[in-house]
Amino acid sequence: MRIDKFLKVSRILKRRTVAHDAAAAGKIFVGGKEVKPSYRLKVGDVVEVFFAAGSLKFRVLELKESVKKDEAQNLYEVIGE
Repeated sequence: MRIDKFLKVSRILKRRTVAHDAAAAGKIFVGGKEVKPSYRLKVGDVVEVFFAAGSLKFRVLELKESVKKDEAQNLYEVIGE
């Protein structure tokens, strides 16, 4: 699954276009390397997203095309903020 879609499905970012723009601006890293919006995520990848107010670091636990709002947090595990 693409990183921009995962960020939207997991509700880390509200819209896919916001996730796409963040990746294009160099604010998303996987395994310590900057990635493009089309980067293909795998289970176990460690992702860090930089926001204006800080950052969020998490590990991908599961990849699903769509989930309910209550289940979105089960797709990842926060390992640092």
